[in-house]
Amino acid sequence: MHVPDGFINAPTSAVTGVVAAGAIAVSLRGARRELDERTAPLAGLVAAFIFAVQMLNFPVAAGTSGHLLGGALAAILVGPFTGVLCVSVVLLMQGILFADGGLTALGVNITDMAIVTTVVAYALFRGLVKLLPRTRRSVTVASFVAALVSVPAAALAFTVLYWIGGTTDVAIGKVATAMIGVHVLIGIGEAVITALTVGAVIAVRPDLVYGARGLQQRLKLRVNGELVDAPGASGPAPAPVATRSHRKVWITGLVASLLLAGFVSFYASADPDGLEKVAADKGIDEKTEEHAAADSPLADYGVKDISDARISGGLAGVIGVGVTVVAGSAVFWSVRRRRSDDASPAGTETTV
Repeated sequence: MHVPDGFINAPTSAVTGVVAAGAIAVSLRGARRELDERTAPLAGLVAAFIFAVQMLNFPVAAGTSGHLLGGALAAILVGPFTGVLCVSVVLLMQGILFADGGLTALGVNITDMAIVTTVVAYALFRGLVKLLPRTRRSVTVASFVAALVSVPAAALAFTVLYWIGGTTDVAIGKVATAMIGVHVLIGIGEAVITALTVGAVIAVRPDLVYGARGLQQRLKLRVNGELVDAPGASGPAPAPVATRSHRKVWITGLVASLLLAGFVSFYASADPDGLEKVAADKGIDEKTEEHAAADSPLADYGVKDISDARISGGLAGVIGVGVTVVAGSAVFWSVRRRRSDDASPAGTETTV
């Protein structure tokens, strides 16, 4: 759903740029509360994983494909504020290096794909986990539903932005029907990917899933034939964070991201994604502008001057994963360090 330059007019793009900048500023502050010894090392990896999976377009209808947006996945794994930052890092890398998503439309894309998906998904997710039984399976089910709803919500947000500042004269009802209809189907794919990923991490390290914190079931005792909460017990205490290395999870996630972007992406659907298909069918793309980074060595997810499509695309994917994990990790470690600095006693001196 990457919006190119020319779909939305300059004033609307500027306003969404301000909205995006404000949301990122708020998220940087909020992420200080979310990032700790568990999530800080993994947030950059989550961004890289989202980048990799977004390269895997899957067919959803005749001549149409879809790909992960990632807002729900990021919010559930590392927190909603950090999730906004994760998707924003991905969009920035894609726009600058791969000419995917317009640079003047960066505010539109962050607002639509990072903010809307994360806010809608996490709000729904938190509501569901409060209603469902307090189990790990409930977290997986809630992540499925939240991810499913977040995609048509993003499609609706784009429709509103197009209604406000679209550059072509197309009936808004037709845009809304087409966008929401196809993105409901894409949402199913998003939900499957999100639930599988969240479920896989919960199975091995539930302490690393932000959305699963505090969901451990209390220990029950049978007294006179009835189950009651054990006094002062809330299930087995987890091992201290310092003694539970996340290195295996990090390495496994990075290897999986590299394989997906470097190898599996070659077999992704070549059909246009939901927005591209709707834009072509309804005439929204009549005023599309050439991307400012069209001459980038990595434009269109291929390495310039490498003629073999498999090698070119795979190498571009590997580079993208590497750049994203480095950029993301730098951002999140910086935020984490800022939190540590804020928490440290200031102005103390030792005199002898």
